[in-house]
Amino acid sequence: MELVLDDKTYEVIIEKKHNKNLYIRVSDDFKIKVTCPYLYTKHMITKIIYENTKSIKRMIDIKKKQNKTKLKEENKLLGKNINICYKDVKKASFDGTTLIIKDDNMLNKWYRKIALEEFLKYLDEAYYVFEEKIPYPKLKVRSMKTRWGVCNKKDNSITLNLELIKKDPKYLNYVIVHELSHFVHFDHSKEFWDTVFKYCPEYKNVRKELKE
Repeated sequence: MELVLDDKTYEVIIEKKHNKNLYIRVSDDFKIKVTCPYLYTKHMITKIIYENTKSIKRMIDIKKKQNKTKLKEENKLLGKNINICYKDVKKASFDGTTLIIKDDNMLNKWYRKIALEEFLKYLDEAYYVFEEKIPYPKLKVRSMKTRWGVCNKKDNSITLNLELIKKDPKYLNYVIVHELSHFVHFDHSKEFWDTVFKYCPEYKNVRKELKE
């Protein structure tokens, strides 16, 4: 369901619960969320929404003002703190210290875009140092809960955890060297770790820190 206000279209999300009343709120990404009892029909909900367009507009205006001043500082980029400022913008912008975005969805897309760019740079640096003959891998980036990187010899690819873009570059470098070393030794044998040590001598400390 959608609602058009002042020539702008807003998505309406309806959630039915064991409530006695109907509640309308506007989320940070400007979706109109309606919580109502199970007995309410779509016609009833639509009627109530249109009867409360003035209140919804007011909620949208308040949310816009809140987002203009809402700052978060817990995010990082390659180990450095960055400020996150939420504003009603169409495109993310970053000045080196502050990232301006509309919502968390835009934040995640920005992180993924930057990760692809930065990961490729570090992959190039590590790959061309290798003396062993290995394929230049396809780079994949995704969120992973239990692994920092994955090497797939079948399609000559390595997958890096998106969260690495937030960490100090030494961790990114280690994970890339680790995965590239699997093209030399596809196991965790002594020979494999000797290869990792060859291109990342401090890997033991870095690996230990990543596990903490």
